[in-house]
Amino acid sequence: MAEYQYYEFLAIDRPLDARQLAELRALSTRARISPSRFVNTYQWGDFRGDPRTLMTQYFDAFLYTANWGTRRLMLRLPSRLLDPSTARRYCHTDSASAWAAGKIVILDLSREDQDGSWEDEEYGEESLGSIIPARAELATGDLRLLYLAWLLSVESGELADDDAEPPIPPGMAALNAPLRSLADFLRLDEDLIAVAERERLAAIERARKRARRERDAALARDKRLDELALHEEQAWGQVDASIETKKPAGYDSAVELLSDLRAVSERKGRPEAFAKRFAQLREQHLKKSSLLDRFDRAGLGRLDRDGREPS
Repeated sequence: MAEYQYYEFLAIDRPLDARQLAELRALSTRARISPSRFVNTYQWGDFRGDPRTLMTQYFDAFLYTANWGTRRLMLRLPSRLLDPSTARRYCHTDSASAWAAGKIVILDLSREDQDGSWEDEEYGEESLGSIIPARAELATGDLRLLYLAWLLSVESGELADDDAEPPIPPGMAALNAPLRSLADFLRLDEDLIAVAERERLAAIERARKRARRERDAALARDKRLDELALHEEQAWGQVDASIETKKPAGYDSAVELLSDLRAVSERKGRPEAFAKRFAQLREQHLKKSSLLDRFDRAGLGRLDRDGREPS
């Protein structure tokens, strides 16, 4: 099989000036060069330029394919539009990396598939044009491109078992045409993308259930505090009785009730009343280290006269 390499660079945010065009022409006498585009193909030999350098100095996008199975895409954005730390959260492997250079951030995605099954029409010409709108979407905060980059690292086997999965952006189940073109270009496994969306939906449902439980618990506590406010003296008596059991369960019950009594006093604007009474209670039980530990863990500790823990 004859060798084939395809290089394409795009200048999107600003056109190349005459000096830059001359500098690029010095790298290749055969390339097709315009103020917005640099394209060259090779059946033998290699390109003399360094894509990383050219992306830093001239271009906003780069695509490369070779008939031995290499595919590479690089995108450049201003760091005010793409936070470098966010990019690196998704891209921190050899297959998907991100780095900052001054006020810009560059993503570098690559795939090596040496299966020998590629057809000539797959070599990437016209591919960059179909992918490039995804760059504009990334600039507006759509992080699906970054998540596809993370999936590339997953598929390449470069992530450690303890590497945390970054947040799954919404919309992974319905990739638009530019993101679909990117996924196809990088030959991402369709099952990986589908699993990611199922995981996101499951996470959303778990969050909803957690929020519902927290809301129900808050409503139940409010109701309990309303009732407790009507029977504070009886509650203090229950605290004493629970402590006198000298059992862990009794101590836990006393601490829970004390926390509620403290909340009631704050509701009524009388935290100092609770602080005074609690201080007396604590003094009575200074020898019960297990009970005192429970006070501290519950945030009761030693309260000042206003009912707050001293700083």
